Amino acid sequence: MSESLARRGFLVGALGVGAALTAACTSNAAPTAAGGGPNVAAAAGDNAEPGTPVTIGFSAPAADHGWIAAIAANAQAQAGQYSDVTLEAVNPTNDITQQIAAVETLINQGVDALVILPNDGSQLTSLGVRAMEAGIPVINLDRIFDSPLAYRTWIGGDNYGMGVSAGTYIGTRLRDAGVADPVIGEIAGIDNLPLTQARSQGFSDALASFGFAVGPRQAADFTAQGGQRVAANLLQAAPQLDALWNHDDDQGIGVLAAITQAGRSEFFMVGGAGSANAMREIQAGTSVLEATVTYSPTMASSAMSLARLVAQNRGMGDLVEKEVPTSITLASATITAENVADYLPLGFES
Repeated sequence: MSESLARRGFLVGALGVGAALTAACTSNAAPTAAGGGPNVAAAAGDNAEPGTPVTIGFSAPAADHGWIAAIAANAQAQAGQYSDVTLEAVNPTNDITQQIAAVETLINQGVDALVILPNDGSQLTSLGVRAMEAGIPVINLDRIFDSPLAYRTWIGGDNYGMGVSAGTYIGTRLRDAGVADPVIGEIAGIDNLPLTQARSQGFSDALASFGFAVGPRQAADFTAQGGQRVAANLLQAAPQLDALWNHDDDQGIGVLAAITQAGRSEFFMVGGAGSANAMREIQAGTSVLEATVTYSPTMASSAMSLARLVAQNRGMGDLVEKEVPTSITLASATITAENVADYLPLGFES
């Protein structure tokens, strides 16, 4: 990984909450969601003024866990902020063939812009290219297409930065405690995904800056069930830990269950993504979970705002340039007991 650790830090970001976006929707009404509702931003400056009416198509995977549910709800809620936006959301699906067919329908309808979180960026790249060639700007959300020809703007989280934030927090804690040769565990997501590989690389690089290394490591599958199974195996294989990083807070529900079942408390744990469940654990201070690093689903809100601006041929109000940037990477913040009260109202429900 070529990114410099010096460019990374504990930068404050915002999280989103929400429930799944269901059938195709053309209304601007925002859904109601447990945990405070979706997180939206009001347009500022000249961008607040209504522009040319535009129709924005939206496609994302099915909401099979809390983070994806928040993505869908945030996208719909942000579209509802604008009187000049009509949202055309196709049914969410985890079937790549079905997602391709649904987006093809939006292209054939001639929408003014597309916001796409692909199930697999590689397999939907040609579809993004087709939309762009048809004059429909694509906002590629999170899972990136293989070619920049497939999107007008990419916006997503910083997977490498997530690992850096987790590793820096753990490294700082252990160094300050005078632990010379710590045993640091890692429970990853799905190992063959580039995002998981980037998170692990950032974690390893950050720990190395303290002279530490990753110890026992196992990969799960971003589900609570998988997290519990893998954590039980890791704990059995590692009778002593000083710290543990779990990549995903949805998965972390199972990880914490396995830790409780094993009766282990000699280490502290850092989570990932920033769920409300994780934040409540941090706030309560009654478990090993003491921090989480964010991977914010508010990126969907921002993607919808960007799609509107691009479709209306506007730029971002606070930038000198007249065009929306082609790439926007969100920062990964570190949530601890000291700042959890500020973030908790924004946490998504697992």
